[in-house]
Amino acid sequence: MGLAEKVMAGNVQAAARLITGLEEENPEAIAELDILYPYTGKSAVIGITGAPGIGKSTLIAGLTGALRKRDLTVGIIAIDPTSPFTGGALLGDRIRMQSHSADKGVFVRSLATRGYAGGMAGVTLATIHVMDAMGKDFILVETVGTGQNEVDIAHVADTTVVMLSAESGDDIQLMKAGIIEIADIFVVNKADKGGAESIAAEVETMLDLREYGVEEWKPPVVITDAISGKGIDKLAEEILHHHKYLVDRGGLAERRETRARHELETNLAKLIKNYFKHSGTEEYPDKLVADFALRKESPGSATRKIIEAFLKRYKT
Repeated sequence: MGLAEKVMAGNVQAAARLITGLEEENPEAIAELDILYPYTGKSAVIGITGAPGIGKSTLIAGLTGALRKRDLTVGIIAIDPTSPFTGGALLGDRIRMQSHSADKGVFVRSLATRGYAGGMAGVTLATIHVMDAMGKDFILVETVGTGQNEVDIAHVADTTVVMLSAESGDDIQLMKAGIIEIADIFVVNKADKGGAESIAAEVETMLDLREYGVEEWKPPVVITDAISGKGIDKLAEEILHHHKYLVDRGGLAERRETRARHELETNLAKLIKNYFKHSGTEEYPDKLVADFALRKESPGSATRKIIEAFLKRYKT
């Protein structure tokens, strides 16, 4: 039985090995993913984003428990800062999710950002496909928590949960900077600190300034205390409600087409970059970069020359 077949049979070790291969851009792993891809598209992908220290990991642990109580299987992708020493994830998934480590219905994987902006890892979508092929009902993607750049999660998730903190007024400023527009659900966490109702009311007021059609989704605001579990079941219900809303109105297909376009564009750019990086022809783009910096090449002409060289060499 090949690696792809083992993944589809739910083999955790095979899935972990495949994801590692994808992180290392191993051609054999990429070929295995090609086999898996036709069997994906069934999982609901939930993105959870917010500032560092806001309690995302604790919330996800609680949310996982709430989904498991409903007999739903869960995959968790925890995106962490990159270790400056190993290049791997700085925080370990075993530290985050010890309460679910023995649950066969839960699969947790940490990914390192490895220089990718937007709180995401370069192999995030590939890892989603692997967990999808394993048969996970829900896949929870936790971004690294870098502030306004977190909007990239909207390219990946079916439902985006934006977390705010009851103890920080900075979160409202973050929303005003644009992150409010990606949220399908707002969570005001750390309700035990006080002020959660005030923050929630502020968010509601901001939402009321927008006009929503009769059938348009208006993001709910859920108050939680992830440590005690307050509000977690309510959040799970809102996530399930939003997923049903997307399915019933055709929005899920539209979002997944957007995701497919984003993934295709990302893979195309990576293919061209890696071709020059590994083919021994990196001096060609290096010279173009130097000419570009000296204004001997324009952005358009430099890009066209790289594409032309890639196509010529790829054909041979």
